[in-house]
Amino acid sequence: MNELIEEFLGYLSVERGLSKNTLISYRQDLARFFEYLKSRRIASIERVTRQMISSFMMTEKDRGLSANSVSRELACLKSFFKFLVREHKVKEDVTSVIESPKLWKKLPSTLNLEEVVSILNAPNVKDLMGMRDRATLELMYATGMRVSELINLKMDDVNMDVGFVKCLGKGSKERIVPFGKKAKESIARYLDKGRKNFLKQKVSNFLFLTRLGRPMSRQTFWKIIKKYAREARIKKDITPHSLRHSFATHILERGADLRIVQELLGHSDISTTQIYTHVSKDRLKSIHKKFHPRP
Repeated sequence: MNELIEEFLGYLSVERGLSKNTLISYRQDLARFFEYLKSRRIASIERVTRQMISSFMMTEKDRGLSANSVSRELACLKSFFKFLVREHKVKEDVTSVIESPKLWKKLPSTLNLEEVVSILNAPNVKDLMGMRDRATLELMYATGMRVSELINLKMDDVNMDVGFVKCLGKGSKERIVPFGKKAKESIARYLDKGRKNFLKQKVSNFLFLTRLGRPMSRQTFWKIIKKYAREARIKKDITPHSLRHSFATHILERGADLRIVQELLGHSDISTTQIYTHVSKDRLKSIHKKFHPRP
């Protein structure tokens, strides 16, 4: 059955262009499912039934997995069995009539404008690392790009004259996102004084580099935003996506069209973008409660 996993992941990578992180998640989900089958002494994929799929889902729920995680696993299995039917590995898609558990809409963690400004101003731009860190934070908030998109930016992806960046998002979908004066100033400072010192004698087309001249990782950016959140004395649980969430919330609060925000964020489905309208409404409620004379 391990050969089936490799064939499936190869299909997802080549024909559907899924990202490395998504492929890793799918591999882990399928490995857990196959371990479950092994515990039930099921040696052939053709012996899998709908009842087994449902039982696996319940087992995952019982071990503490959230509804979102169980739904993701089921989505993986649905894609897997569709692939198996298409490749004539099995006769029937046993996942076809199994519904996903009801998802809980979790509001993303966002910062207010004052908190964002505090974090953006925290890096010491007289320091080489501070120059780089300010540029990454400013660009993240200016564009709302994903962390994976930020760390994979190449020099050619940033147009300093016009003020836009070319992002390669999920499914290798490309989009153009503008950025403003503050981000432009920070990037220009980093390019002029910081980046060349990280490169030394090396050659790299990546925009953001470590002190060793290597491309920045997700873990590096995680440490950056955590560090400056602490320095700004932000008590909220900050993640690398917090600036992306804040970007979307703030421009929606100021009247941006939902379709435009969808395009800027690179969401294929507008329902994903709509969660930020709930955040905005939640903020409006808190403001109303705070200032209305009869809350």
